[in-house]
Amino acid sequence: MLRYLYADQLSQFPLLAETMFRDRADQFKTRLAWDVTIDADGLEKDEYDALNPLYVIWEKPDGTHGGSMRFLPTTERTMVNDHFTDLMGGGTITSPLIWECTRFCLNRDAPGTVAAALMLGGGEIMNGFGVRHFVGVFDARMVRIYRMIGSSPEVLGSEGEGRDRISVGLWEFSPDAQAKVARRAGISPKMSRMWFERAFGTVSAPGLARTG
Repeated sequence: MLRYLYADQLSQFPLLAETMFRDRADQFKTRLAWDVTIDADGLEKDEYDALNPLYVIWEKPDGTHGGSMRFLPTTERTMVNDHFTDLMGGGTITSPLIWECTRFCLNRDAPGTVAAALMLGGGEIMNGFGVRHFVGVFDARMVRIYRMIGSSPEVLGSEGEGRDRISVGLWEFSPDAQAKVARRAGISPKMSRMWFERAFGTVSAPGLARTG
């Protein structure tokens, strides 16, 4: 199932939180060899986890992490504006209608449907919070995954070649795209919406971010 949790709520789900940060260490440090910091407990966290972001997390039946993404409004500090403006010609992205999505992470044993489920959760955030686009930085390996899911971004800028190529992308989520991703995830739109409403209720609340 999908859970929507702010950072200050993670303590209510200690197993889910621990396995999320442990899977991030496994994916970003062990498998991808990114320059990320791993703490003494083997968990990967960065400065943006301290800003009370919103996480969309696929929770497996045993309560552990299957996959996740992290969201911050671009009206606050974001990774793309702090570290990747060179990919956008020196510009920044700041709008209440655009949120940043980072740390797309999958448990190494997660089936392909989990990636689609996370994208479906992103669509629920757009619909529920009045967000029109997500912005994020991605590497070359993600291009195939996004295409497979049916949620490819508009590329705003790139650098590097081949496997070392990184890009900044902008996502939108049309009703057609939502239906395609839901089919890929094997989750009905009704079920997807129920998980979102369980976390936030039934009233759309544009800009309802709890950062800081």
